[in-house]
Amino acid sequence: MAEITQEELNERVAILRRFRTLLEEQRGKFREYLTVLEKQQDSITSKNPENLLAHTELEQQVVKNIANLQKVIVPMAKMYHAANGASAASSAAEEAEITKLQNDLTDLQNRVLKQNAINRDLLRVHIEQLKSQIAGFKNPYKNNRSVYANVQAQAVATMVRVEV
Repeated sequence: MAEITQEELNERVAILRRFRTLLEEQRGKFREYLTVLEKQQDSITSKNPENLLAHTELEQQVVKNIANLQKVIVPMAKMYHAANGASAASSAAEEAEITKLQNDLTDLQNRVLKQNAINRDLLRVHIEQLKSQIAGFKNPYKNNRSVYANVQAQAVATMVRVEV
């Protein structure tokens, strides 16, 4: 088995720490996203459009943050696996911690997907209710003649006589 230099070991430890930090940050973002989705569900069921709009805007920001974080995590994960595939420099405890973080992330992602599906279904039902309410509205002016409509041609002067 080949010995690794102190520099290589330091580099691998730095990669491990950064990767773990990124995973923890992503886990926090997913928890925040799940909280936003749960509050959004409450806004949907209480039929509060202002809160629903605020939660939707907040949701978009959190999703953007998660996407940006994912852009960093993917290459970091490749570096981590490449560095740890070369040797068994990382301890079993570090590996277990990374695995636990990844499992937590997977669990949170599944919970987020379920909550998102629940919210979509609630919104779909709410939209259908609104459509039926709108269809039930009757226009009280439907058969009345508008005062602005020129239904009959009226005689209009075409010439004006002015005397001084």
